[in-house]
Amino acid sequence: MTTTAPGQQARPRAAIAAKTLRTDNWRRPPLTIGAILVLFIVYATIRLFMGKWYVVPEFGYLTPIYSPCMFEDCVAEAAHFGRPLPAMPWFIPLGAIVFPIVAGFRLTCYYYRKAGYRSLWASPQACAVQEPHAKYTGETRFPLILMNSHRYFFYLAAVVLLINIMDMVLAFRGADGNFGIGIGTLIIVVNVVALAGYTASCHACRHAFGGRLKHFSKHPLRYRMWTFISKLNPKHGTFAMISLWTVMLTDFYIMSVAAGWITDLRIFN
Repeated sequence: MTTTAPGQQARPRAAIAAKTLRTDNWRRPPLTIGAILVLFIVYATIRLFMGKWYVVPEFGYLTPIYSPCMFEDCVAEAAHFGRPLPAMPWFIPLGAIVFPIVAGFRLTCYYYRKAGYRSLWASPQACAVQEPHAKYTGETRFPLILMNSHRYFFYLAAVVLLINIMDMVLAFRGADGNFGIGIGTLIIVVNVVALAGYTASCHACRHAFGGRLKHFSKHPLRYRMWTFISKLNPKHGTFAMISLWTVMLTDFYIMSVAAGWITDLRIFN
């Protein structure tokens, strides 16, 4: 390794005219992830503004895209926390409470930052690939400076996850109001597990339990939680992508049952 003596100017970087010397198909990962993100954004936007087919009252199914539903024009069976808010104009959907939270949490997530920067922002596009931007400012200017709000979105997303868990419990209901299990119940459970894995493996969650501690020995419970989350953390990207698909699958299944396109297959009651 070559070192530079004090006062001596560092050697200039090698002059390479090519945009990159990489020979692998480095465009595939960012394009694939970018396409998945765009698909989710389009799907979620359409469903948000449909304003219907989001609850199956007889089985307690409620899509996560509309939970919690607290507006006056929400279906009564979907309003688990009541309907204290007035009806909104058409351009404010029923999912306006939860969607800004989960969208903000995912948008500012470290994994999605990497995916978004490489797929949509093109800064950087990939390792050892020339950037199209003339100047790199990192996350010090608008709009990227908003990424620093991730930890605050985490706390809000944790509350939403608790609501999703409550919705999952309510989904164990049969047509007669007693305990029951259907295919929709299992899909909702899988979705909640994926969302819990994504939220718990988050860097902000790890910091919330173990950050700013000078002595782990004085906080054994927080240390155990920090250790557990640290083991989940390497899978954060996996949970991030899986949970996108499970949210869409859960919503589409509940929409299909609510619209009468399909019948929920009951396993018990």
